[in-house]
Amino acid sequence: MTAAAMEFDHEVDVLVAGSGAGGFVTALAAQAEGLDTLIVEKSPVYGGSTAYSGGGSWIPNHPVLVAQGEQDDPETVLRYLINIAGDKVSHERLRCYVEQAPKMAGFIMSQSHWLRDGFVWYRGYSDYHPDKGGNTRGRGVWPKPIDKRKLGRDEANMRFRAITRGSDLPKGAWMTSQDYHAMIRMRWGVDRPVVAKTMLRLAVRIARFRLTGERMATSGAALIVRLRLAQQENGIPMWLNSPLTQLITDGGGNVVGAEVQRDGSLVRVRARRGVMIATGGFDHNAQMRTRYQPEVEPGWSSGSEDNTGDGIVAGQTVGGAIDLMDDAWWMPGFLLPPGGIMAVGGILAERQYPGQFIVNSAGKRFVSEPAPYTDFGRAQIDGHKTGVSHIPAFMIFDSRYLERNIIMGRRPGRALGQPFFDAGVAFKADTMAELAAHIGVPPEQLIETHERFNGFARNGVDDDFHRGESAYENYYADPSRPNPNLAPVESPPFYAIKIVPGDLGTKGGLVTNEHAQVLRADGSVIPGLYATGNSSSAVMGNDYAGPGATIGPAMTFGYVGARHMATLDQDAGEPDETGRQDATHVPSV
Repeated sequence: MTAAAMEFDHEVDVLVAGSGAGGFVTALAAQAEGLDTLIVEKSPVYGGSTAYSGGGSWIPNHPVLVAQGEQDDPETVLRYLINIAGDKVSHERLRCYVEQAPKMAGFIMSQSHWLRDGFVWYRGYSDYHPDKGGNTRGRGVWPKPIDKRKLGRDEANMRFRAITRGSDLPKGAWMTSQDYHAMIRMRWGVDRPVVAKTMLRLAVRIARFRLTGERMATSGAALIVRLRLAQQENGIPMWLNSPLTQLITDGGGNVVGAEVQRDGSLVRVRARRGVMIATGGFDHNAQMRTRYQPEVEPGWSSGSEDNTGDGIVAGQTVGGAIDLMDDAWWMPGFLLPPGGIMAVGGILAERQYPGQFIVNSAGKRFVSEPAPYTDFGRAQIDGHKTGVSHIPAFMIFDSRYLERNIIMGRRPGRALGQPFFDAGVAFKADTMAELAAHIGVPPEQLIETHERFNGFARNGVDDDFHRGESAYENYYADPSRPNPNLAPVESPPFYAIKIVPGDLGTKGGLVTNEHAQVLRADGSVIPGLYATGNSSSAVMGNDYAGPGATIGPAMTFGYVGARHMATLDQDAGEPDETGRQDATHVPSV
């Protein structure tokens, strides 16, 4: 929409569309630069997909890591990112991330006491590709849990999904990722002092819940609570139920504002310095997913239900280029019985436990089962494109696996619910041949795969896919075994559960430069338009550096974009630097 002869209903310096981590950090950074800032959120609740996430941020040289002596050479980190992103992302953008991510982290910690001491590092949660330069000690940082009651009445306005890992535990026994790791290691009979402390902490939490009624937020929800408290503390306004419907440009194609639907009326908001698109991906837009990712279904995404690609489409309408639209932050998941809150339950630790393997419709393994979730999802989709059905795939395990492990939040030894079997998403049999008949794969091939896998498990070496040779793959595995990731599947009855390529959100979006400015297909900048998070084409390219490689970049490029807006000539409405982006990858339209 063109701004010629238009009167604006509201004016700010910076308009931020979206209230996930990227949107909140953009607003905090803009306000800190003295810019009048407004957040608009499509949904009646704030938090976006961040509120549903694990909450980690992959940030090399984060102040929390540095304080514990874990300091990286920036060039080493940059080489790692180049190794995994290849030529899909400009090296300038990757360098910007390496340099600016720790500065962003220090900045937000300075903005509120809710953030100052609000983060923790879990040593040993490895980067996802140690063989390509990743750090086996890990570079992910997580938010500390916080009582949601700190929000007061505003708690009711926060996005929250009431299904979490450990949901089979008593009320009040909330768990962090570190607690979950300790609970698993209890099953392996290792780290007994750590396990004992974890059990004591759970008992204290249950008692505190019963005595005080505390409502603890963990993971991504904890990050959103802390960012929202900081936003309120800094006096930054936010409009809920206010979707951005289209961008407004001037005669030269510069973005000067946006139309926002609010209280049944269109409000024209002028943005003197710029508009930040932080509205998430197109996770639940059936038309876009069919066009760009025909192998998957929108209902398999665990991203925010309101992520329908609105910001991406708005940016395209004013000339923004797009890229990586066929990719997502894949998270393979168990297909769940219909009628629940979610269609898919993500599986992470379950793929690292020894005593299971995964096959396609031909009854063959096709990937190292505990591979990083994005790699697993891509292998499943790529395999499906060969003409051999990989969607769904089938996880095969035995009664011992079920008895020993936490599966989808169920305590060890708890049977799979009958609805799984009634819905045809789980199967049970006394022999592999019988199980093969249930799931529709060739019995002789499944038997051969089973016997071959058991041979690898007994020898401790996976000759086909090198399972268990990566520090990342062994994080949730059994350290008491020669190969922590391998154990035979040999105790009937045997089980199979359907596995589909779910995701944490889509990865493709508007192409941006190292300033978070949106680019046209020819590489030129669209002045006044910025994007971050899953609205932008991922800085990780087709890969994933480590835990939090979605949220870390979303916050960093929100920070970078806000600071860049602060350098603009307000009267000219143009960036200090325009022109073509020197990139190693040409975006598509």
